[in-house]
Amino acid sequence: MIASLEEQLKDKLKEVFGYSSFRGTQEAIIKNILDGRNTFVIMPTGAGKSLCYQLPALILDGAAIVISPLIALMKNQVDQLNAVGVNAQFLNSTLTKTEMNRVKRETLSGEVQLLYVAPESLTKEENIEFLKKANISFAAIDEAHCISEWGHDFRPEYRRIKQILAQISNMPVIALTATATPKVQIDIQKNLQMEEADIFKSSFNRENLYYEVRPKQHTKKQLVKFVKSQKGKSGIVYCLSRKKVEEIANLLQVNDVKAAPYHAGLDAAVRIKNQDDFLNEEVDVIVATIAFGMGIDKPDVRFVVHYDTPKSLEGYYQETGRAGRDGLEGNCIMFYSYNDIIKLEKFNKDKTVTERDNARVLLDEMVSYAESSLCRRKQLLHYFGESYDHDCNFCDNCLKPREKFEGEEYVQWVLRAAMETGERFNLAHLVDVVKGTPSQYVKSYGHDALSIFGKGKELEESLIKSVVRQSLLLEFLEKDIENIGVLKVTAKGKDFIVDPFAIKLSKDHEYDVEVTEEEEDAEKVPTTTKAYDEALFEMLRNLRKKVAKQMDLPPYVVFQDPSLEEMATIYPTTKDELAQINGVGMGKVAKFGKPFLETIAKYVEENDIETASDVVVKSAGQKSKIKIFIIQQIDRKVDLEEIAEAKSMAMEEIINEIEHICYSGTKLNLEYYIDQVLDEDRQDEIIDYFMNAETDSIAVALEELGDDYSEEELRLVRIKFLSEYAN
Repeated sequence: MIASLEEQLKDKLKEVFGYSSFRGTQEAIIKNILDGRNTFVIMPTGAGKSLCYQLPALILDGAAIVISPLIALMKNQVDQLNAVGVNAQFLNSTLTKTEMNRVKRETLSGEVQLLYVAPESLTKEENIEFLKKANISFAAIDEAHCISEWGHDFRPEYRRIKQILAQISNMPVIALTATATPKVQIDIQKNLQMEEADIFKSSFNRENLYYEVRPKQHTKKQLVKFVKSQKGKSGIVYCLSRKKVEEIANLLQVNDVKAAPYHAGLDAAVRIKNQDDFLNEEVDVIVATIAFGMGIDKPDVRFVVHYDTPKSLEGYYQETGRAGRDGLEGNCIMFYSYNDIIKLEKFNKDKTVTERDNARVLLDEMVSYAESSLCRRKQLLHYFGESYDHDCNFCDNCLKPREKFEGEEYVQWVLRAAMETGERFNLAHLVDVVKGTPSQYVKSYGHDALSIFGKGKELEESLIKSVVRQSLLLEFLEKDIENIGVLKVTAKGKDFIVDPFAIKLSKDHEYDVEVTEEEEDAEKVPTTTKAYDEALFEMLRNLRKKVAKQMDLPPYVVFQDPSLEEMATIYPTTKDELAQINGVGMGKVAKFGKPFLETIAKYVEENDIETASDVVVKSAGQKSKIKIFIIQQIDRKVDLEEIAEAKSMAMEEIINEIEHICYSGTKLNLEYYIDQVLDEDRQDEIIDYFMNAETDSIAVALEELGDDYSEEELRLVRIKFLSEYAN
């Protein structure tokens, strides 16, 4: 019997799904369901969860109910099954009354093998009555983590599933999830009354995925460059808001990327079309909220970009898991800014206290992952309760390791703080105790009187947090499954307190500092590892010198070095391409562009260079509205203070915008305003200085001209100077 069953399974596997063999624990799971046993499957995205309930549904009599949270997911799976000759249908709000009746009729007559149902549809009395009459083989609850209020994607209607299934019949249940922390796993089992279920847990390690976190600076430019470097490959860009989805989809489209938006606010027909276009390779990149992708089976997604920081590590893991399902290349890039975390916290302010606290714990885990310099894979796997005892050498932290420091004493302090407070508190409380912060909780428990209180008062709070997190990864500390957020000392940790040893810890990322340093480095003399074409750069520098001499101008007035570097990187050969270079614009193209374009075109031809114009990031036009407004107001001679007030901007922001406009080659007449601030002689003195200076740096000008002028005065006159001589 067993042999014949195995043969039957293998035949169906090949006949319907086209596979010669099962992956991982698939076969064991399928046999468990066929035996009529409750089954709990924890399997990462892309490991083949769907097959675990689709195949037994074809073997057993009657129809299997698949409870699925997203309409897009249902449609995708039903389409795929219908394409291979399986009668699969769905019941959800998109069906007309006639279509709904047809599905019910086919189910009752035994034609339907898999019936996908939304949890909202399952709760309707008429559907419960219909399912009672049908021959149901078993129920599959997909995305089962939606049951848990401790998870990242809690759906209250999921909590009712068990009681509704009990009304229909005493059927076996298979619950499936791709993201479940130990706490969420227990919650799923309790809610579904499946404590006795057979558990099949696969490794969460997706070896082919590369993980990287980048600071959220010049993000649009970084995104366009990255996406265009993946030309012709499928990818998903996740954003938090519908507005941002539309904006980024538009940005990619104007930069010649085949992109489409996807979010719940779009018309259903548009959503379905965009999804189908992506699946059918009419569109390369889908820009989406997290509403997209759950259960979407597209094996060749080559990259997943998080434009905004996700709400939780579970969500992040699940979304990145949509890359490289075929086992080939999968790049996962996340742009991180703590400002995103602050925004997400604001979204939670109207929730109940418990929900707010849970959401805060999830956000803290996200911050920890992003800012930590430890192996990304190790952190992710630890979060899901899986041990990974070496570095992966396939993430940004492994490939570019951060500085290490001796952490023996600090780890001791953290472990002692946990022990002395009775192992009943969370990370924030332990940090307060070690740091010596007399918070209301610390004082109320009398923890300010402990011997460990204030041992680390000289340390930064962020460093103590990092030590706690690294102690978790070193398995000196562990999370209490029953009490969310509470940290306990392990046996290994207790041994370390008694018998400590030297231990190296990694310094966290400080993205603000790192970005500032990067920007400063960019302004310094370029190092030997230049990304631009040095030979062309030198040619352009010499040409600039010649043009400047002819026009009796300082060279920097023509084009600044960063502009020349960019020209020597992407080889612009048309006026439009040259205008897109930072610090150029159409005004400068008209005034200085001709000899530069001729030089670049000749160089490109002689050296047979394929121009990388795909690096140029075209604006989607949002920013330009402010620029147009400013230009119009200056033409009308409106005071800058009034312009700033009208746009709710600081004066410095307005001057920044005016400088950008000016450096891009647009002539602005600010004399009406400058004359109110500085008399003519003082203006002439500053203009003479810039005419003869080697650089237009304000810092250098302040040094040269002494304390006679403010930074704002110098910036305003520099704008006048550039408008008169450069534009």
